[in-house]
Amino acid sequence: MPAYVVAILKETDVNDDIRSYLERIDPTLKPYEGRYIVHGGPYQYVEGEPDGDLVMLEFPTLELASQWYESAAYREIKPLRTNNSSGTVFLVQGVPPSHRATDILGG
Repeated sequence: MPAYVVAILKETDVNDDIRSYLERIDPTLKPYEGRYIVHGGPYQYVEGEPDGDLVMLEFPTLELASQWYESAAYREIKPLRTNNSSGTVFLVQGVPPSHRATDILGG
């Protein structure tokens, strides 16, 4: 079942470190079958106020997403992002195609 790495980046200082991070991240994703599915806008806001830029990566499984995030290759470049941006990053399990909203009610 797919899993996602979600980042909501509130502020990013686009400098040489961020450029280097962006140039180097794609090869870190490949061994874990990760891919971008959202990378910023454009946005069409329909409710609420903008809270940052959204980035979403998809992986085949939560285990692969976690392995990528903890990999030596990603850990090497991660400070280029964390030292130059602020926000929230989390990993989340996807749901099967048969999922319905009421499934979270349990019973």
